Parts: sequence; C-alpha cells; structure tokens
Amino acid sequence: MFERSRAKAAFCAFFILAAAAAAAGQVPDIEALKKAAPRVYLDCSSCDIEYIKTEVTFVNYVRDRTEAQVHILITTQATGSGGREYLLSFLGQNEFRGLDDTVRYFSNSTDTDDEIRRGLVKALKLGLAGYAARTPIAARLSVQFTPPEPGKSGPDRWNSWVFSFSSGGYFNGEQSHGSSNWEANASANRITERSKLRLGLTADFDADRYEYEGVSIRSSQESYEFNGLYVTALGDHWSAGLALDVESSSYDNTRLRIEPAPAVEYNAFPYAQSSRRQLRFLYKLGFEGVRYRQETIYFKTRESLFKHSLSVSLELKEKWGSISTSLSGEQYLHDLSKYELNIFGMVNVNLLKGLSMYVAGGGGQIRNQLGLIRGEASLEEVLLQRRQLETGYNYFVMAGVSFTFGSIYTNVVNPRFGGSSSGGIHIEMN
Repeated sequence: MFERSRAKAAFCAFFILAAAAAAAGQVPDIEALKKAAPRVYLDCSSCDIEYIKTEVTFVNYVRDRTEAQVHILITTQATGSGGREYLLSFLGQNEFRGLDDTVRYFSNSTDTDDEIRRGLVKALKLGLAGYAARTPIAARLSVQFTPPEPGKSGPDRWNSWVFSFSSGGYFNGEQSHGSSNWEANASANRITERSKLRLGLTADFDADRYEYEGVSIRSSQESYEFNGLYVTALGDHWSAGLALDVESSSYDNTRLRIEPAPAVEYNAFPYAQSSRRQLRFLYKLGFEGVRYRQETIYFKTRESLFKHSLSVSLELKEKWGSISTSLSGEQYLHDLSKYELNIFGMVNVNLLKGLSMYVAGGGGQIRNQLGLIRGEASLEEVLLQRRQLETGYNYFVMAGVSFTFGSIYTNVVNPRFGGSSSGGIHIEMN
C-alpha cells in the first residue's frame, strides 16, 4: 500500500521498469552508468541494501551522502494492524537541490521478509522516477500502469482489531551449569486515526543451575504483567488517555501491583510527522495498590499510594544523523522525598565526508525503592540478580566513531562467500 505527496492516487500504481538493455539480459557498462544515472545515497539501517541494488538498477549508489544528488531517508513506525509504515523521504541535493518528495509504503503483519522488501523496492522506484527523468538515463526507462483489481476486501469484519499470541523457550547447559527461559505473550489492539486501544499480557520464567565442588545451586525468577492503554486524539498536537498496569514479580517483591493512571500528552510537532520528528510531553497522575511477597524494609506487606510522573522525549531523524533523548521523573505524593529521575540520550552524527560518530548514555537517581525485602540477600540472589537491591543510582555510557574513504560508488553486489545481506543462519554458543 502506497501514499505519495503531491501526486494523485491513481498514479500510485506506476512504477519504473528496468532499463531496456538490462531487460535484454545485458549489463550496462558501469562507467556509463556513473555518468548517466542519478547519484543516490540510501539512508536506511533496516533495509536489505544488496537486494535493493540488484532490483533498482537505473540509479547510481554512492557511499558518501555529500556526493549524492538524492538523499533517501527511510524511517519506520508500527501500524495498528501490526505491520509497519515506511516513510521514504527523497531529499534533493547538489543539482537536485529543492526537489524533495515523500512516498509511504505500508506492510502487513502477515507479510514475509521477501514481500516487504519487494514492496519497498516498488516504493523506491516510484519515488526515483522524477529524478531519473531529469537525467540522460531517462531515455532507457519506460513506465507501465497496472489497473487495480476489482475490490474483494469488503467491510472489515474485525473492526480494526488485531490479535497476537506467542510463546517460546530457550534452554542451554553443560555439566556444571544449565539455564532455561520460557515466556508467553498475548495482545489485542485496536488502532484507528482517532484512538488507540492496546491490551497486552506477558509471562516470563527464568531458572539457573550451578554445580561446584559437590554443591548444587538452583535459582529462579518469575514475572507476570498486564498492560492496558486507551488514547484518544484531541487534535494534531494533543491527546489524552488512561493506562492500567497489573504485575507480579519475584525480583520486585510484588505479589500483586495495580496501577491505573489517567494521562495527557502534548507533541510540539504534528503527530503526522512522528516518524521523522517528535517532541512529546507526557504527564500521568495515578494510584498504586500493591501487596508484597515478603515484608519490606519499611515493615510493610501492602500499601495504597498516589504518585505522578512527567516525561519529555525528543526524537529527530535528519540527513545529518539522528537524536533520541528523554528525561523522566516519578514521585510519590505521600512523601515527596520518594522519587526517581532518569535521563537517556543517543546522538548519531555525520561529521565530515566519510566520518561519523555516535554517543549514547543514560542514568538515573533512585529514591523510591519501597518494596525492598527486609533482611540480607543470599550470595546467589546477588550474583544472579534474582532480587532487587538497594541503590541510589544507575548509569551506562557507550560511544564509537567510524571513518570510511575510497571510491564513492557502491553499485556492485557480490554475494560470494556470503555478505552483510546474503541471508542464511548463524548460531553461536558461548
């Protein structure tokens, strides 16, 4: 399914065919292609790049974005049916500066990987048509119209509801150690343009076994969680909703926790631009009723409390890179000294020609561990992280840099002995 700006819907079925020489089984000379084809930089971290290069042959792919005439930025977000929306932003550069366009492709939850990449290729061909028409290679292209089939879908008998169930396990071990994990998930979602209803149920169980000098140590951890969310639109920038969380966790010492919380959100950018840019302010005011598995350090076995939270999230995806950062805080109203603050940030920037870097980090100040178990933790509970321990903070930091130089052209695909997108299965066990 496609949606293209500045074009009539009838033309969405048009797509570019391969060059006449390629259709005849002839491979065009690479040097001639470099001179005639539009120079394209494909900016997509989740695409099958090698497949795209073999299917879209009427453009010239370059490695450096500054050398391109068209920078194609592909961003995605989940749809209500469980599929994904692919927003293809065609950004003109150099000779094509100011010639921008967008194409949308929608995949279904039941689509295979091959069907998704084929649909994405059609969207790329559609968006590149106008740029190829401005170069000498236009003489070697043709356009074909595929008439739409008579409507067969009819009304949506599911009324926009989507259901999903999954379950799985992982088991490994050796003579002195064994571990197992089992989890199950179920969800029911109904998402429309004006409202969102999400219901989810998760169960998780982990177990470990250690044998050392005749001593056998066994440890396990379990958690069960239900999440419900209803959101309604209040315009292009505002929305309101109600969240309900129910959980039980051996790690958090909770036998049962129930948290209903009404919420309101403001997005500085229109929600229609959410795949490229977001600046969201989300406020919640909720109630927490909890029964603990064991008595806490505050001599509690159950509590009923009120709390509120505020989060600010910024996400930008542009030609120069991307930014994702958030600041959030949560506080109990019965005792304002019981709070938690968290910050996260990740920046990926294209600094110079061929040079890029990323920095990511996060941390938090923790003052709201009301459910800590009274008494000392055992050695295995500490080492295996089976029990929440008292802490005042947490953090992580990561960074990296990359530099690439050489030929700017990247048209050739050679799958011999495998490659980054050659497929296959690789299993490694440590």
